[in-house]
Amino acid sequence: MLLPRIITALIGIPLIIAAIHFGGLVYMAFVACVIALCLYEYGLIMKAGRKPVHMFSLMFFGLIMAAAAILGRSAAAANMPDNLYPFTISFVIFGIMFVEVITPRRSVERVAFTFFGVFFIPWTLAHLINLRDIENYGEYLTLFMLITVWVCDTMAYFTGMLFGRHKMNKEVSPKKTWEGAIGGTLFAVGAAIGLRALLLPVLLTHWEAAILGLLIAVVGQISDLAESVLKRSTGVKDSSNLLPGHGGFLDRFDSYLLLAPIFYYAVLFFI
Repeated sequence: MLLPRIITALIGIPLIIAAIHFGGLVYMAFVACVIALCLYEYGLIMKAGRKPVHMFSLMFFGLIMAAAAILGRSAAAANMPDNLYPFTISFVIFGIMFVEVITPRRSVERVAFTFFGVFFIPWTLAHLINLRDIENYGEYLTLFMLITVWVCDTMAYFTGMLFGRHKMNKEVSPKKTWEGAIGGTLFAVGAAIGLRALLLPVLLTHWEAAILGLLIAVVGQISDLAESVLKRSTGVKDSSNLLPGHGGFLDRFDSYLLLAPIFYYAVLFFI
């Protein structure tokens, strides 16, 4: 499994970095594809666990929710009616309920699982675009976050493998240990300080970079566990097999589900 994992990373990482560099419509299309695939995999996970979900509503209204999250924080929002943003959210709520009303064998559980997917995945991941759109520094801040997450995940794996003794939560993630989490966090903070010198020497101080590194490590790992809760509750190991050696897109972007919006607003606070 190690060779496919390495090959996928060697292909995927340059593509992600290129999309971030080009920004604009290229990066927006990339994130939109990621959101669509994550929504699709969420639907597969729910169905595998025999938990009802309406795939049309999940995909259609999920992408509308992503657009609302992007437009609500973009420069284009200044030229739009003030009530467009809340109207979009209201439309999504209405649309999901309307589809359920006209669907045979109506189910409140299906409404609940569909609502959760529509709000949880696209709303959060859309902040990746908001982060990239920050004037002058968006590309570097996005790279700062992504690379710090990669360092945290990698070093948490190796630290846990070498020194892991105490399990974090056997029911949610049997292999994750406190030693691995602490090791990943320490390396993430170190990486953040190093990346600050390389990418953001003017924008952030050493202390601000360290705080953001700690935030990325802690929230990213919690977000990872949150996605594991979804999979364990349905008896699924991987969200899909679209990425050889890595599982699915939801598996690879799980750290950003909770991290993307929190990091984005933390950056706005520091700026």
